[in-house]
Amino acid sequence: MDIFSAPHFRSDDAARKHLEAILWPDGPVCPHCGTINHAYATKRPGVYRCAEKECRKDFTVTMKTVMERSKIALHKWLQAFHLMCSSKKGVSAHQLHRTLDITYEAAWFMAHRIREAMRAGGLAPLGGSGGIVEADETYYGKPDEPKASNVRGKPFRYAKKSPRNRRPILALVERGGNVRTFHVPVADKETVTKIVRENIAKESRLHTDESKLYTGSDQHFDAHKAVTHSADEYVRYDDGEAVHTNSAEGYFSIFKKGMRGIYQHCAEKHLHRYLAEYDWRYNHRVALGFNDGERATLAVKNAAGKRLTYRGTGEAKL
Repeated sequence: MDIFSAPHFRSDDAARKHLEAILWPDGPVCPHCGTINHAYATKRPGVYRCAEKECRKDFTVTMKTVMERSKIALHKWLQAFHLMCSSKKGVSAHQLHRTLDITYEAAWFMAHRIREAMRAGGLAPLGGSGGIVEADETYYGKPDEPKASNVRGKPFRYAKKSPRNRRPILALVERGGNVRTFHVPVADKETVTKIVRENIAKESRLHTDESKLYTGSDQHFDAHKAVTHSADEYVRYDDGEAVHTNSAEGYFSIFKKGMRGIYQHCAEKHLHRYLAEYDWRYNHRVALGFNDGERATLAVKNAAGKRLTYRGTGEAKL
């Protein structure tokens, strides 16, 4: 069966009604004054006018979302949301360009706007009483600007696989729950400690590897246990509790396979958005009770109140 057989994937009118049902469950919401269900439809399809005397402004369901002022058909936006939310390792802009029959430039910008919709904010600390949170770091890709050298006129040279010349990523993963990732300029003890303390509840039990970045964490959490990877120890049982960082390693595996196999190249200034995309799919995976349709619907809901202009992606204006 064609996954895009639903009316909202084929018709702009049906797509608009679908978006209104998702974003306006209690009636039209004026993005100018915030009034709910006090507006009337104008003669233009999909355009409403606020009935508040002090406002009286026109608006649509896409205003103040990542879809605002887009010339791409609404039903193609919904197809793109579904594709990016249902593909475990992501969908390239070239694939969107071919599938949706839009230009590559439009597909690239659309993908970044959908990643912006997937970005979460204002999150509560991970873990909690009795909860286990794994912390681990990895390195992906070379920095856009090589580090300075002590020798005038020459770039700084490191060993081929040295982490000091790669982009550091820190992941915090709840055992059986959500992930939260951070692309940091440098993964030193001060930076990692600050992120870990701000994003993990004090009542949690922290599991890490033997990295010195986490030394002293037992003072901030209920417990801190580590496995020694250098001694080929990847899991051990301590009073019946499995101590490991396999959940974080599993997340990194999905992320790297997707980045290498699907996207292939990512500028460092965009890395945080790709991480937001992988976080979103991981945090709304089947094991947590979400299917493809629900994952896409939640991403559309999360698009409300967000804008991303072309200049905002770090690129020149079209």
